Amino acid sequence: MRSVVWILVGLGLGFAQVEIPFWHSMDGPAGRAIERFAQAFNQSQPAYRVVPRFLGDYREGESKLVAALRTGSQPVLFQAELAFFPRLVAEGRAVPLDAYLEDLPPEFIRDFYPAAWAYGVVDGTRYGLPFNTSTPVLFYNADAFRALGLEAPRDWTAFVRAAERLTNRRSKGYIAVLESWTFEAMVTSRGGSLVTPDGRPNFTSPEAVAALEMLVRLAREGAAIPRNLAEAQFAQLDFVRTKGMMVFASIANWPAAERYTFAFELGVAPVPREAEGRVPLGGAQLVVLKGASPKQVRGAVAFWRFLMQPEQIAEWVQASFYVPLRRSVLPRLEAFYAENPFRKAAFEQLEFAVPRPRTPHFAVWRTYLEEALEKAVKGGMDPRKALEEAQRKALEAL
Repeated sequence: MRSVVWILVGLGLGFAQVEIPFWHSMDGPAGRAIERFAQAFNQSQPAYRVVPRFLGDYREGESKLVAALRTGSQPVLFQAELAFFPRLVAEGRAVPLDAYLEDLPPEFIRDFYPAAWAYGVVDGTRYGLPFNTSTPVLFYNADAFRALGLEAPRDWTAFVRAAERLTNRRSKGYIAVLESWTFEAMVTSRGGSLVTPDGRPNFTSPEAVAALEMLVRLAREGAAIPRNLAEAQFAQLDFVRTKGMMVFASIANWPAAERYTFAFELGVAPVPREAEGRVPLGGAQLVVLKGASPKQVRGAVAFWRFLMQPEQIAEWVQASFYVPLRRSVLPRLEAFYAENPFRKAAFEQLEFAVPRPRTPHFAVWRTYLEEALEKAVKGGMDPRKALEEAQRKALEAL
């Protein structure tokens, strides 16, 4: 009734809702949640109307946005994956948002986990609004682990040992998806980084070399199934068909994994790490793009504030399995986490999570890195030489 009253009042005063096109990369339960949030927001007030549009995965979304920017047909609000977000800022595509957030209560800001809140700030100015945040996790076949008396590996030595023990004539211990975020987790969890503090590529660091040498060793020993990014769907099938017993992916892949792994119990564990290791945050920032009118910017920010209400965050976490952004939401999720002890695996990693590289060049560099991973793991190239080649290409692209 309240929403109807607002609409009637708006019509009576001659108002028209300002349209906020919102392009995103969430499908399945998460995409349906976004549709519900947009509908609820639109009905809660008379001024703005958010219009969501699903683009495909992050990289498909990026390609479509780049094409739209060329013609001036970009949306108002865009879900920018964390590696792509700095590029939008560097190219002047993102609207500075500090002036639209001046009335945020300090206690509201303090309620966010620091790494999630800080990522949207570049050179002292906020361009991104936190929305979906994840950490990588290890999905594993809990039945196979139990049969061998194995526990989820906590460090990389234990991980290699588990992969070898889980390998037999019909199954491999590990499915190695050769993409940049998973590899980044293998590097940061060793205490390293793929980018130096001054924003240069760091692909030949000892941690990066050690991570790639581990992948090459497992593949050569027949303990790993290597899959490139284009073969990600095959990697999922390998796991659900028990051809591979472990795979790294975002915690947001849980709903799909749980839906298809009916033949065995799904186990989920934190990324193995060394004493000083960290895990990279995944996910995206909401970005308001240049070309939006001031009213549209205010509407986009109002929608984000609606999304950040505890009841919306709690619903979002349960639909998407992304981690909660605000501490005050946790009491609402106690029952959700209690239903399955594995669900806290990603959430527990927030305490030692680090932001992804913020250099705008990383969105291009990761392509060179993924080429190096494939050349070494699938093509037999020496790991160090493959990383040196990727490093050289990245430096030339500066």
